[in-house]
Formats: sequence, C-alpha cells, structure tokens
Amino acid sequence: MEATARIASNAGRRPGLGQGSTVIAAGFLPILAIVSLFPAVPSIIDHFAGDPEAGWKVPAMVSAPGLAIAAIAPFAGILVDRFGRRRLLLFSTFFYALIGVIPFFLDNLNAIYGSRILLGVTEAAILTTLNTLIGDYWDDRGRRHWLALQGTVGPLLAAGMIYCAGMLTAVRWNGVFLIYLVALPIFAAMVVYLYEPASDATARKMLGIDQDRVARTPFPWSSVLQIGAVTLAAAVLYYVFIVNGGMAFREVGIQSSAKLGELTALPSLFVVVGAGLFWLMGRARAQLQLASCFGLLGIGLAMIGLAPDWKWMIAGLVIQQTGAGMTIPTLIAWAQTKLPFEHRGRGMGVWTACFFFGQFASPLLVSVVRGAVVTMQSAFLTAGVLGVLCALVSVAMALRAPVSHPVEV
Repeated sequence: MEATARIASNAGRRPGLGQGSTVIAAGFLPILAIVSLFPAVPSIIDHFAGDPEAGWKVPAMVSAPGLAIAAIAPFAGILVDRFGRRRLLLFSTFFYALIGVIPFFLDNLNAIYGSRILLGVTEAAILTTLNTLIGDYWDDRGRRHWLALQGTVGPLLAAGMIYCAGMLTAVRWNGVFLIYLVALPIFAAMVVYLYEPASDATARKMLGIDQDRVARTPFPWSSVLQIGAVTLAAAVLYYVFIVNGGMAFREVGIQSSAKLGELTALPSLFVVVGAGLFWLMGRARAQLQLASCFGLLGIGLAMIGLAPDWKWMIAGLVIQQTGAGMTIPTLIAWAQTKLPFEHRGRGMGVWTACFFFGQFASPLLVSVVRGAVVTMQSAFLTAGVLGVLCALVSVAMALRAPVSHPVEV
C-alpha cells in the first residue's frame, strides 16, 4: 500500500532542476571508471613490476568495466522494465561506490581486475536506468536540453576528475580508487530528487490499472536491431581517436606525451561545440542529425589519416571532436524516439550494450585494419571513409522517410 500511495503521489510531478542535475551527475559515473584511471596506469604498472604480465593486465583492468557493461546491459534493461527505475538506480549507485573503492584495500592485480568486472555490472544498471529515465521524465525538447547540457558539462567534469586522479595517485599508487566515493553524495541526491515515473507499465501494474484490459504492445525488434547496429557503428568510430590518436600523432613526428597533451588540449574542447550543435539541430530530422554526427566523425578521421604534418592533424581533430560531442546525445535522443514506454528499459539496455561493445571492439578492429594497410594514419583514413558512407546512408534514409513524430511518453 505504501508503494502504491507513493506512485500515485508522483502522478502529477514534473521533473525540474533537481532531477536534471542529478541525472547529469549520475550519468558521469560510468565515464569516471575509465577517465580517472588513465593518469594512474603508469604508477599501477610500476607497483606490480614483479608481474611480467602487468604491462597488458593493467590497461585491460582499465577497460574491463566496458566489456561487463556490454554483457550485462540488456539484462539490466529487463529489470528496469519489470521492477521499476528508481529502486534499481539507487541500489546500483550505492554498490558502485562500495565496489569502486575496493582496489584501494587490495594488493593483488587479479583481485583488482575482478572488482573492476563487478563495477561494470553496476555501471550497466546505472547507464541503462538513467537513459531510460531521460525518456520517461522529459518530452523530446526536454531530452535535447538535458542531453546537450550533459554533453557540455561532461568534458569539464572529466578534466576535474583527471586532475584529482593525478593528485590521489601522487599520494599512493592506488589512491585513485578513492575517487569512486563521489558516488555517495550523488546517491544522496537520487534519494531526494528522483522518483518512479507514475505513468509507466511498472506503476500501472502496482496500481492494478487496466491489467486485464490493456494488451501489451509487441517488442519492437526491428527498431531495436536498427538502434543496435547504428550505435555499434558510431561507437567504433567514436573510440578510434580516443584509443589510437597518440599513435597517429607519432607518425607525423610528435613523440612526447607532454607535447601531445599541449597540442590536443584546445581541440578537445570542441566536444562542447558538438554538444551545442546537437542542440541547434534539435528540430531537424533524426536521420539528418545522425548524418551530421557520422559526417563530422568521418571527415575528421579522414583528415587525420591524410595529414602531412601535425598542423593538418589538429585541423582534422577539431572536426572529429565536434562530431564526438554530438555522438552520444544524438544516439540517445534518436533511440528514445523509436522506443515505446513499455519497452524503453530493454531497448536502452541494448543501446548501452552496443555502445560499450563498440568501445571494446574499436581498438581490435583498428589493429586489424592497420595490419592490412601498414600505417595508423591509413587505418584512420579507412575509418573516416566508413564514417562518410554511414553519413550518406543516413541522408538517403532521411530523404526516403516520411516526417515522423516522437514516440509518446
């Protein structure tokens, strides 16, 4: 009865600044799992210098949560649709903090790797639930607003976390893992601000409304398969520079990591420009937004691949980073319009799985292509051509498709 009364009281609630700010902050938690550890990797490798496999185990430990997310997210989507949003999000965020900080108390690389896999399970639940709530709380315009704001704030949060990670690592080799305790105040904000949407299938089931008379809509397999395929392709292109950009710059003479950081700092801020471009294109067809995203990624990667020196490579990076800033909000907003409320959790679970499988597969595919075309720049050019082809397919789909309206929420 208490749960029923609580859901009924949420029927008239409208999401505002508290909900939006909490969703933005929580959405950064899975990114934190990768961003925060990059400055600490050399120190962790040095600490485990006695392990001859530390050179590959430590980087694998950094990306381990991504593979777990890809494997678990579809099942998290089923839990979201069956048991509700808020409870799963609170549970997974609380254990994200506890599991994330465990390596601070460990001195065994295999045990740390195992804890990172468990962390990925909580991240899968967090990502799937948050992406579902974005569709639940806001209409199409509201989604664009908060997704664009998330894309703007994200790079600033990433820069701050990298700085903090470096400071913590300087104190102790595994001090960086303390940074995961930032999830606890976010958990507290969730308790205060987030609520279970009152109009979803979970609420209807708990309230006993029309359970016998309302037929369940069939699962939109064709839409979900399309979402998965597009998201996977975009994710593979999205991570090409993130993982392999340093190797490409080496081929034009930039060997120093310090010099690389100096040259790429300003172009990296064009991620924010991409988030703004996503907002400005809010009234355009979804296919045209996807075409812009793929086109910018493809042209930027191709320019990096063709660059005769670092100056041209920087120009290509500006375009690529603009496309990267559009990628995630564009994919999420597009996927939301194709998923009815009843199946949104599972649909966004597939989205999450495909995006993070793309993160895992991208460096492997680039490595295969590089083996065939010899240089990293040639591999970038190949990826750029693929991006442009995807953009042209999106344009063709936009020209053929009738004007559509977002799914009702």
